[in-house]
Amino acid sequence: MAALTDLSYIKALLSRHGFTFSKALGQNFLINPSVCPKMAELSGLNENAGALEIGPGIGVLTEQLAKRSKHVVAVELDKRLLPLLAETLSPYDNISIINDDILKADLPKIIEDEFYSRGITDIYVCANLPYYITSPVIMHLLESELPFKSLTFMVQKEAADRLCAKVGSRDSGAVTVAVAVRAKAEKLFTVQAGSFFPAPKVDSAVIRLTPYEVPPVKIDNMKFFSRFVRAAFEQRRKTLANSVASALNSDKASISQALKDLGLNESVRAEALSLEELAAVANTLYSISKD
Repeated sequence: MAALTDLSYIKALLSRHGFTFSKALGQNFLINPSVCPKMAELSGLNENAGALEIGPGIGVLTEQLAKRSKHVVAVELDKRLLPLLAETLSPYDNISIINDDILKADLPKIIEDEFYSRGITDIYVCANLPYYITSPVIMHLLESELPFKSLTFMVQKEAADRLCAKVGSRDSGAVTVAVAVRAKAEKLFTVQAGSFFPAPKVDSAVIRLTPYEVPPVKIDNMKFFSRFVRAAFEQRRKTLANSVASALNSDKASISQALKDLGLNESVRAEALSLEELAAVANTLYSISKD
């Protein structure tokens, strides 16, 4: 079989199956042969581990994961790709393709049925994510609290910069904080737009998230902290007190006093605070909300 990154092979495959790209699903297939082996290698996979992939496309990354792991589960939303995957991945007997939406799939059941039943306890996520669902998928997986060893994603470069930014820096936002409290985020390498067919308008980057066993800061209630962070960054130009007061139905005077008690300026914006400071404010407001 020709290499799955060979453009002439890809075009013939798509033509044979009558497949056309869906803009709504953000479909772009990798044609740079060096990217997927590098992604799979840097994910940390080993021959006794399992790999969970989201959106396998025609199986370019899937094939590399299958070569390095005991079993691969690829969750694909587009049922039109199933016959293509059956063809391209036919040489491998350690791959399960599940036609489902990763945001709606029963992940605990998939992990139990596909990995634990095979004696696989170390599970790694590795995926080339469509740009339009990058943040929802990443947060869904991190908030699931499932025991992933690492999560390696190819995302839009701008999203990678935001996800891996230092909390409190210019590039940081709500998703930066939401990730930083749950995992160590690293940008591994960039991928030029020309590495895809069809080529997107922007470059991509590969990032790796390694979940913490213990959060790097003390969080009294993670659900409240998540609500607080979303509210704090929803309107970035507003002060933290104004953003949180309106979104969480809190008393602005109490919030301002909490900021003063913590040695913070009452007119500070969320984007100027460190992870430790955001956690301290959230914990204080959580204790007030319980009174």
